[in-house]
Amino acid sequence: MAPKLFGKIKAETQSLKDHISLHGPRKIILYQAGIAIGAIIAAFGYSMFMIPFNLAAGGVAGLGVIISHFSGLSPGTLYMLMNLPLLVLGFIQLGRFRFLFSCLLSIVVFSIAADIFSASMPRNMHTFPITQDLLLNSIYGGLFFGLGVGLVLRYGGNFGGTVIPAQILYNKTGYPLSQAFFYLDGGIILLAGAVFGWELAMLGMLALLVGGMTADLVLEGPSQVRTVTIVSQNPTMLKHTILADLGRGISFWDVTGGYSNQNFTMLFCTITRSQVQDLKAIVADNDPDAFLVVGIAQQAVGSFSFKGHNSRTSRQKPPSPISSNVPANAPAAPDMLLQINTANRPAPSSEPDADV
Repeated sequence: MAPKLFGKIKAETQSLKDHISLHGPRKIILYQAGIAIGAIIAAFGYSMFMIPFNLAAGGVAGLGVIISHFSGLSPGTLYMLMNLPLLVLGFIQLGRFRFLFSCLLSIVVFSIAADIFSASMPRNMHTFPITQDLLLNSIYGGLFFGLGVGLVLRYGGNFGGTVIPAQILYNKTGYPLSQAFFYLDGGIILLAGAVFGWELAMLGMLALLVGGMTADLVLEGPSQVRTVTIVSQNPTMLKHTILADLGRGISFWDVTGGYSNQNFTMLFCTITRSQVQDLKAIVADNDPDAFLVVGIAQQAVGSFSFKGHNSRTSRQKPPSPISSNVPANAPAAPDMLLQINTANRPAPSSEPDADV
């Protein structure tokens, strides 16, 4: 039993070392600073807008508001105490030292900062709370709390709390995380409604929703990237025009229509949101019968554009591979050595409703 346990601890320690080695000590320090800042921001929203009005927005933080009402202990202290058994459970079930590394700093900083804010703000602020409007407090409480949680998650941290039992339940049974969060957080909000009244419970649910949306926005960022799929029987001109006018790389492959059994070419590229109308005009101009789908992508990583070919006015005819001074063995960008005669081609339609 003991050798097996020591073997697991050794493996987990090595996994943590590999994680630090992968990112580098300097980046790990920056990540830890980001986690600490996120925890402080979340604690500020919690102490400024939620605790004074008994707004319990689910999770261990919401449960801390309820228990604090009866015990007199500070919500920050209760947050730490309630997370201790969850940390032990997570240590056993979810990754040992790697798990503690992601959770411990955010939980400790949040608990300490929440207690400091709760004790100092009433004494040092001229007006505390800054507003008596419950709706404003629930919105801004969720906003600041979600901002802090989003920063913690973005820098590789974890806030612990109800995430731990939900993750264990998912690992053991495959029970969806979203449903586990719904029942755990919903149960805490219902308990708050029974203790503080249903109006505060509804405002707590609003704070939970605002916090979730804010955390998602901070974690992923606003979507500026669009993925485009085009099914066409005239792909050559489309490909070269998109390369030349939008400066975007293209991938393509042959497909067969499921109903018509005809052969088509499917083109795929990644563009920015502001280029969607330009691309629709290019497709309408070069192949009005093409089928176009524009999707939303959260992030695009890597090189997917050709610098210097971003606009029609700055575009120049590419040099001939025969007369070019480029060495024969130099790598070339895909399709950019092909000659494209665009001098007499009409400009794409500028109508915004050119649907294909």
